[in-house]
Amino acid sequence: MIIAVDFDGTIVEHKYPYIGKEIPFAIETLKKLKEERHTLILWTVREGKLLEEAINFCKEKGLEFYAVNSNYPEEKKSHDNFSRKLKADLFIDDRNLGGLPDWGTIYRMVKNKLTFEEIYSEQEDSEERYTKRKSGIFGRFFK
Repeated sequence: MIIAVDFDGTIVEHKYPYIGKEIPFAIETLKKLKEERHTLILWTVREGKLLEEAINFCKEKGLEFYAVNSNYPEEKKSHDNFSRKLKADLFIDDRNLGGLPDWGTIYRMVKNKLTFEEIYSEQEDSEERYTKRKSGIFGRFFK
């Protein structure tokens, strides 16, 4: 899959124009996805020096992206047909509808091709099983 990943609020805490603390497991998860042969594109509003800082932050952590704010490394903004819109299979961004899930959930969704609906359904099933266990003989006494 081609996966576009935002930087501020997704890989690091949102402290733009500064670089916030790394969000737990973000870099490790992205490195794992890259090892599994997914193509990662850094997709951020950062430009110029601020963009270089973000790229260097990731490089220092051992994460390099296939491309930055483009579909492929050689793509130039000077082309007549240049579009900032990426052709990605998946976008990971803190501005997603519903917000950014934790990186463990993101990994499970990508690895197992799960949707939000399936993840939430799993959580509801798990809560139901927990509630049924509590409703045994002792659960009736401690409602």
